[in-house]
Amino acid sequence: MQAILDEIRVGIHAVWRRRWLALAVAWGIALVGWLGVSLIPNTYQSTARVYITPQSILPQAVGISANDQQQDIDSFRQTLTSADNLSGVIKSTPALAKQAGNPRDLATQVTRLANAISIKSTQDNLFDVSVALSGGGYSDSQNAHLAQTVTQKLLDAFYTSYSSGNADEAQRSLKFLDAQLAQRGAQLQDAENKQQAFEARYMGMLPGTGSIADRMQTAQGQLQDVETQLASAQAALAAVNGQMAGTPANIPGVAVPGTVGGPRQQLAQLQGQLAADQAQGWTDQHPDVIALKKQIARISGAAASDTGGGAGSQPNPAYLSLRSMQADKQATFAALSTRRAQLQSDLAEFAAKQAGAPEITAQQAKLSRDHDVLQQQYDKLLQDREGIKLRADAQSSDGSVQFRIIAPPSFSKVPAKPMRPLLLTGVLLLAVLGGAAIAFLKHKMQSSYSTPAALAAASGLPVLGAVSLVHSAKQKAEAAQQFKWFAGAGGALAGAFVLLLAVEFVQRGLMA
Repeated sequence: MQAILDEIRVGIHAVWRRRWLALAVAWGIALVGWLGVSLIPNTYQSTARVYITPQSILPQAVGISANDQQQDIDSFRQTLTSADNLSGVIKSTPALAKQAGNPRDLATQVTRLANAISIKSTQDNLFDVSVALSGGGYSDSQNAHLAQTVTQKLLDAFYTSYSSGNADEAQRSLKFLDAQLAQRGAQLQDAENKQQAFEARYMGMLPGTGSIADRMQTAQGQLQDVETQLASAQAALAAVNGQMAGTPANIPGVAVPGTVGGPRQQLAQLQGQLAADQAQGWTDQHPDVIALKKQIARISGAAASDTGGGAGSQPNPAYLSLRSMQADKQATFAALSTRRAQLQSDLAEFAAKQAGAPEITAQQAKLSRDHDVLQQQYDKLLQDREGIKLRADAQSSDGSVQFRIIAPPSFSKVPAKPMRPLLLTGVLLLAVLGGAAIAFLKHKMQSSYSTPAALAAASGLPVLGAVSLVHSAKQKAEAAQQFKWFAGAGGALAGAFVLLLAVEFVQRGLMA
């Protein structure tokens, strides 16, 4: 730490010994810098605040999405600084139009104006539009008024181009879509005529509509449905047959007390139970099925010789109901079987037609494909046309976004740039540091040493002692006089800085 402090003291001493050189360099830098600052032209800025917000109800109801509305807002930046918009502003401003007599000068003015425009988004959908103008052969007052005029004309030109641009674009789009719809409609009608003529010639004898492949696919789907229904009908018919097998056709009349059912009734009951078990999926090897079959075999002889005496018999209502159900199930099964046979016959006919004339199938597929493509294109164009027309009507009525000027273009007599007080201060600091740096470098270029330690470090030899310089009274008086001169020259530099600052602030106050 001590070594660092010693180096700082040595540096200050070296600069002080060469203070006149440092002061001269500082004066030179300050004069050149202040002259450069004074030559910088004043820039005058006019700022307007614009609020652009999307509509919330009507645009979204007609298909103008939030994305579309945000694009309209984003296009504000591009439209405002577009070459067409800036050219219109220049031509409508007399002061600028004088300097744009030919296309090259106009392009130069457009570039200059584009660089002078600044658009900043301060908040959501809130924009600050600024125009900063300087030089151009105009006075400060003219540039201040010109900045305000250009800002106002920019906003007017944008609003006009935005309002008319949407309507013009919509009309161009609708005109193009109408032409495309007419063309696609004629092509679609021609495709439909070719398809109808082909079907009348080759496909009239086949069932269904569409191509052979489409008809085969439809028939296969129907056949699958019929197969499923047929399996269900067959299962239902089997269930009814099983119930009928276990239900006697006649039931005995009122029995005499003390008597039991005859062999026929027992045989009918056993057969019904066997049928019910088999309907449940029991096989012949099931123990209960084997036992039932043995009982049936044992009483079959007795049932054959039984005359059914003792009690009268009458038709069984349950059996009659099952017979009716059986007839209905059989009719359904027969109808489904017929339908299946018909579909299988149609599929065979389709396959034979497809195999016998593949070129017809290929031609029909091509006609169908062409028709479908044209139909999709026509429907898409029609949908786009209706959407554009609806959106154009909505935008022409009130626009998809609202454009409002919150703060009109400002007018300021005080230049926005440059900030001369800061530049003057920066030049002064640069001059002081530059002078000190030149003096320090001058010290480094000489082979003198300020301390015994520095001499010892440079020579590598021990320093035995140091002799102090003793000033006489005359030398002290001369040093004091030189210090006064130096202070005066340094004070003059500071005074010049203060004077320039005062002039700048006085000018700003008078212009404001």
